[in-house]
Amino acid sequence: MKILMLTPYLPFPLISGGHTRSYNLIKNLSKKHEITLYSLIKDEKERKNIKELKKFCKKVKVFKRPSKPWTLRNILRTGFSLYPFVVIRNLVIEEKEAIQKELQNEKYDLIHAETFYAMPHLPETDIPILLVDQTIEHLVYKHYVEKQAPRLLRPLMMIDVMKIRYWESYYWRQAKRVVAVSESDKRLMKKHVPDLEIDIVSNGVDMGHFSEKKVQKNTRPRVLYVGNFTWLQNIEAVDVLVEKVWPQVKQKIPNAMLWVVGMNMTDKIKNLASNDIQITEAIPDIRDAYRKASVLVAPIEGPGGTRLKILEAMASGLPVVTTPVGAEGLYLKDGKHAVIKKNTNDLAKMTIKILNNSGFAKKLGEEGKRYVYENYSWKSIAQKLDSIYQKIVHE
Repeated sequence: MKILMLTPYLPFPLISGGHTRSYNLIKNLSKKHEITLYSLIKDEKERKNIKELKKFCKKVKVFKRPSKPWTLRNILRTGFSLYPFVVIRNLVIEEKEAIQKELQNEKYDLIHAETFYAMPHLPETDIPILLVDQTIEHLVYKHYVEKQAPRLLRPLMMIDVMKIRYWESYYWRQAKRVVAVSESDKRLMKKHVPDLEIDIVSNGVDMGHFSEKKVQKNTRPRVLYVGNFTWLQNIEAVDVLVEKVWPQVKQKIPNAMLWVVGMNMTDKIKNLASNDIQITEAIPDIRDAYRKASVLVAPIEGPGGTRLKILEAMASGLPVVTTPVGAEGLYLKDGKHAVIKKNTNDLAKMTIKILNNSGFAKKLGEEGKRYVYENYSWKSIAQKLDSIYQKIVHE
């Protein structure tokens, strides 16, 4: 099958959950399909990463968007447009024109669009479109406005949230089928568009990649958090961890260390560094964090995100402590595959138990690893997506 795929970022290197998902699906789907990839970049230096994606794609075309989202031009364009900010910052006229020419010159069986805000690049076409939304964007932005935005700007920013909600629903309707990553996202989509055809294709993990490195624990227990801090959910989770969970752990286990690893760290997070809090930005190999930690603690409260940190930690055999939101869509059993608690005191108690009880920690890590191996390999996830491709084309 000949597929045109659109992503709002070049899916390599693997610097976020979205990048990891797109890269691994392309890698596995390319075994059966011919893929042409159209992506956006923020920096010309990213062009060097095209080489990696050409291993799996027949063609890779990239187009430059502003490196910083909050430009005066983007803000003014949003103010005078019906489109929300997330569409404006990712809308590149050169890509739109190039796709139109591509569809005139080449015959495709299917268009695969990652995120609704990639859709405005497409002209009117009879080619069936599969839209994959890894998160429900208007809920993510609404959460940001309510929790982080300056109070005086909130009424204005809520207009943008309403725009996102409208255009999300609009582009869901334009697609032949829509893919969500969890049952809860599917329910929310159905609430907005009751007659929508929705499939679920969850995230996966490269078991061979994450299990090939041996665990290397330090004598000092390490509580780990991993995240891309362009996302509010990760910033909030670190706040909860540092302010509500970590003090209780530190009181019971004085020699413990908190380790925050990730990309795009804020100054606030960088300034947390101390004798018992280690901050590591842009770690060369994320597996080193999982193999050197004692437990991953992810007190995630905000909506959205891909949950890949949970799967990667489990694939590495690392015990996981998280919230119901953090485990959403993974169908984990509390106390068997991971520890899942809503209350921060319970999160702290279970973290302490894992650090003090090596037998419990080992069993939790082994059960989690087995569960991920059986249910979340990228190969099986790609096969599920391939079956949806076949269904769309034959319809």
